[in-house]
Amino acid sequence: MIVADQIAGFRSDLLRFARLQLRDDHLAEDVVQETLIAALAAVEDFAGRSALKTWVFSILRNRIIDAIRMRNRSVNVSALAEEDGSFEQTFDALFKANGHWTPVNKPSTWEDPEEALRQRQFWAVFDACLNHLPANSGRVFMMREFLDFDVDEICAELAISSKNCYVILHRARHRLRGCLEQTWFGPGESSC
Repeated sequence: MIVADQIAGFRSDLLRFARLQLRDDHLAEDVVQETLIAALAAVEDFAGRSALKTWVFSILRNRIIDAIRMRNRSVNVSALAEEDGSFEQTFDALFKANGHWTPVNKPSTWEDPEEALRQRQFWAVFDACLNHLPANSGRVFMMREFLDFDVDEICAELAISSKNCYVILHRARHRLRGCLEQTWFGPGESSC
């Protein structure tokens, strides 16, 4: 019961992250709800190799990737059906026999992050630094570094050029580094 209460306690952080990435309050609510249900259903599978919050966020991360890709695919289905003239055949071709989507670019999983990243205080400082970024910079950074989107996918989703994307990423990394040097590593302690 304690673990269930802990998981439910992550809801506001999960929702903030989902809203930043999806830019749709209703979809963010749905994705977070699905994440909480999945985490509670699979809590016995939690091996403790990472923090509970990290494990729940990895579930959310995968749900967000699925939601973004699903949103992009739903537009393509109607366009394909118009070309073919047969909506049912086009729709059926997108799924495997068991009714699941055909797998494309399965997201990679984190192995074992460095010890400093595991520390709860680091994540609190990192989150504060990330929240001080402009909203668009934070979103682009999170899509690239946490959701493992390619630059082309980010550009397509946000309708920006690749040059603009690289500039946003550079500025976000620079600001995050400066913030972390001041608040976490202290002057002269950064290994970067």
